[in-house]
Amino acid sequence: MKDLSIKKLYYSISEVSKITNIEQYVLRYWETEFEQLKPQKNRAGNRIYTNKDIQLILHIKNLLRERKYTIEGAKKIMENYAPDKVLQTNSEPESVNVIENEEPQIVSKEKTSLQKDLEEIKTVLELLVSKL
Repeated sequence: MKDLSIKKLYYSISEVSKITNIEQYVLRYWETEFEQLKPQKNRAGNRIYTNKDIQLILHIKNLLRERKYTIEGAKKIMENYAPDKVLQTNSEPESVNVIENEEPQIVSKEKTSLQKDLEEIKTVLELLVSKL
């Protein structure tokens, strides 16, 4: 059995599916929705994903499944996406280290947006707590 913890240059769609815990058909669908996700294809026409592609997929997964953005909302956030500066997510399997030795960073525009969202959430929570 293959050990997916070994860092490779290219991964097949089935390997990426196992690494990210996302179904293959979802990965293909996300390619149609997110212009940043464009894996190369080999001579046989099979998709080959790089580590940056996997990092991008994990970022999209975080936006859609953990932070509960719609696809349209995630697309707007992805407009400011810088592939080398992305938040590390908890959804990443421990056996695979896709982002090695990199500090978690947020793109500046996204950071201010996140700060505003957090302040709004804090205000709403304070109102709810005060009504209890």
